[in-house]
Amino acid sequence: MTGTARDVDVAGAVASLDAATSVTVLCHVNPDADTIGSGLALGLAFERRGVPVRVAFAAPDALPESMSSLPGRHLLVPPSDVPSSDDLVVAVDAGSAARLGRLADRLDGARTSLVVDHHLSNTRFADANLVVPRAESTTAVLVEVFDAWGVDIDAEIATCLYAGLVTDTGSFRWVAPGSHALAERLIATGVDAAAMARTLLDTHPFGWLPMLSAVLATATLHPAAAGGRGVVTALVRAADSAGLRPEEIESVVDIVRTTQEAEVAAVFKEAADGTWAVSLRSKSSVDVSAVASRLGGGGHKRAAGYTSTAAADDLVDELVAALD
Repeated sequence: MTGTARDVDVAGAVASLDAATSVTVLCHVNPDADTIGSGLALGLAFERRGVPVRVAFAAPDALPESMSSLPGRHLLVPPSDVPSSDDLVVAVDAGSAARLGRLADRLDGARTSLVVDHHLSNTRFADANLVVPRAESTTAVLVEVFDAWGVDIDAEIATCLYAGLVTDTGSFRWVAPGSHALAERLIATGVDAAAMARTLLDTHPFGWLPMLSAVLATATLHPAAAGGRGVVTALVRAADSAGLRPEEIESVVDIVRTTQEAEVAAVFKEAADGTWAVSLRSKSSVDVSAVASRLGGGGHKRAAGYTSTAAADDLVDELVAALD
């Protein structure tokens, strides 16, 4: 990094990409389909231009199973294979350098660095930062970049891009104008949308069911919280989620958020070290990204998160205080 951060538009991002002679693409820790789909799509674009490229994320050790069939996964390398310096380092779908985990220092070894993201709370941690909060996903931002860069969005690249779009819109349950048109464009290349939705959103091992039962037994409604708009909370204890994939654990919040009496849903997920990863969702009137930012995290208006070191008995009080 040069130490001088600046915002860029799509043309500015393309200039950085087009000048690169070798590239490292970094996805965020505990990757979802938007960061992996973005990383692999960008990796494929560079590979087809003959530019050496690798894609990586710091943790966990393996790609989530739900994304294991995405095109371009041959470009993924373990953190130990990511060089300390490169011509260009691109961070995709990461709102802060901390979201890159132990690979964050690769930004310092880059001749230049670029962020491509859609999180309103993005901290602009690269030399050049393309942040488009109006976009439904980082993959949607990349469509604009690819169009300007002259990348052929064929079925393989479109599959990666669609993965981020379908997951970050909750299978198109919350969308902005243009999202369905973008989905139609990507599907028209040959994307098997039905199969992708099943794999990414609707397939869980049997062990998910008893975990879900244990978690929902902890669900509590706090009707006076969030200015009387209501908050529903649930706890995922480490013992209940042992052996399950991160995507199984993360999926719980989308069940909890259906509670009619609550504007905000919060799921507290216990890690092995005793810390808690907190997923927040809101329906219409609460900006949970602002709440998460106050608690050291970030995200979108309707979907955000943070990490807490509070004791289990204090987690809800900490959140309720931040919401009021």
